[in-house]
Amino acid sequence: MSDLTDELRGLGLDPDLVADRVRQALEEDKPGEDVTSAATLEPREHAWADLVARGGGVVAGLPVAELVFRSTVLDVEVKRHAADGDRVTRGDVLMSVYGTVPTLLTAERTALNFLCHLSGVATATARWVDVLAGTRARVRDTRKTTPGLRALEKYAVRCGGGVNHRATLSDQALVKDNHVLAAGSVVAAYDAVRARYPDLPVQVEVTTLDQLRQLLDAGAPSILLDNMSTAQMAEAVRLTADRATLEASGGLTLERGREVAETGVDFVAVGAITHSAPVLDVAMDLRG
Repeated sequence: MSDLTDELRGLGLDPDLVADRVRQALEEDKPGEDVTSAATLEPREHAWADLVARGGGVVAGLPVAELVFRSTVLDVEVKRHAADGDRVTRGDVLMSVYGTVPTLLTAERTALNFLCHLSGVATATARWVDVLAGTRARVRDTRKTTPGLRALEKYAVRCGGGVNHRATLSDQALVKDNHVLAAGSVVAAYDAVRARYPDLPVQVEVTTLDQLRQLLDAGAPSILLDNMSTAQMAEAVRLTADRATLEASGGLTLERGREVAETGVDFVAVGAITHSAPVLDVAMDLRG
């Protein structure tokens, strides 16, 4: 599976982490024998199976699904007919897999769980990308991810055309309201982070235009506009005049996305693209 390992690494994914998540998912589904397949199927029978989109969207997770099959199916052969990031329609065959029928059916649900979920995240992200098209704004994810699946979900966001925010608490500082309260002010909190971690990216959340002015005077390079009205965001963009990047946040919806983007903000933060994305329906069909 060296080619698949190299592919995962090239996609910005840790192959060992992905393999561990696949192993855990397979063990969760099959701690013992697949009793239904063992009772009803001829163990040496081989067949092709197709993974078919049952709806339209953006694909993500095909290499992960392939790893599931390669970890489970005897005498496996895999042919992909789509690539992660592709837009597909109902009826499109995404991947075909050949192997013993019992092992194909044993791997089916685990492979589809990864593929359907990650494609759902990519599809939700792509909807935002479409809404923001023609503006400077780009949709960015958050840390509101499924425990254990953050790296994969953030990869799916990239497949959908979105931008990743920080992945961990240590790769970037994000000063939020509770930090501000503890420090005494937005500037005090910003200065404290900058003093301790001078080379680390820092973003500071503000809820008022006065806090924004204070941070601009302090030289803050990245500011999060939390739960502001569209008019406040537009004024924030005017006041900032490209001295810092601005990110809109706080319960943003697709219906409001365009008007927020047209204020001139650089990013919109949308936790829903990971924590609330509906799955893209994909099924596995055995060929007769």
